[in-house]
Amino acid sequence: MLTFTLGTFAIALNHLLLISALALATFVGWRVAKRGGENPESVLFVLFLLGLLAARIGFVVAYWQHYRDDPWQIVDLRDGGFLAWPGIVALLIGALLWARRRPPLRRPLGFGVGSGLLFWLVATLSLTIYEQGTRLPDITLRTADGETVKLTDYQGGPLVINLWATWCPPCRREMPVLEEAQQQRPDLTFLFVNQAESMQSVSTYLATQGLSLTNVLFDGSGRLGQAVGSMALPTTLFYSADGRLLGSHLGELSEASLARALENFETPDSSTTPHSATRKTPCPASATC
Repeated sequence: MLTFTLGTFAIALNHLLLISALALATFVGWRVAKRGGENPESVLFVLFLLGLLAARIGFVVAYWQHYRDDPWQIVDLRDGGFLAWPGIVALLIGALLWARRRPPLRRPLGFGVGSGLLFWLVATLSLTIYEQGTRLPDITLRTADGETVKLTDYQGGPLVINLWATWCPPCRREMPVLEEAQQQRPDLTFLFVNQAESMQSVSTYLATQGLSLTNVLFDGSGRLGQAVGSMALPTTLFYSADGRLLGSHLGELSEASLARALENFETPDSSTTPHSATRKTPCPASATC
């Protein structure tokens, strides 16, 4: 399960965990303050924002090569580019400084930060363990030629599976990034699984946008999204050669966030033949395959 869905509203579980951690920290801090001390609600919110800012800065510094040619992407948070450890360090330092300056805050703030941080760490670790225990779904898809293929037919090499639709703005924005990655990483098999659209409309869109994608597949009923527990687009999944889920990304991918996600896969030795180049796949390489 990658998203929490309520009617037409969907939110990524990792985002929900962050919000829940802040809510828990605020509640615990408030309860402790009732027994003596200052309510840390406003301070906790500022620390939360400080942690997010530090996590973003840490990510940009770590992947600066992908931002230096277009610095405006730094403020585009839609790619989900954050590093956890700089955010945690900044949050703890900020909490210590605040507690030092305002003694009545120390106990409520300490309990609030501690409970929220512990909840987030345990919940995130549990979600990661759960995700990595899931396997490649055994569902049937169609090629642009109308042929039926099984998703598991592509197992045997590392897989990057992108769930998308032409009506989805972030899907359209990330397509050139994925196209470039597909060309640069022949050791990986990229599958572009369109959700519930006609083959003609997808072919027209790819042609008008000048996109050349290999392995475009069609999921007419949206079964793949249901199988992996994601009811929002775009969703990108990263599977090992044995069909084990290594990671997922809900939302738009930038060059930097995709580069981080692809760290799940080792870069092949240039002297070796890429696995995907020698493996027989059910779908030939063509613009709308």
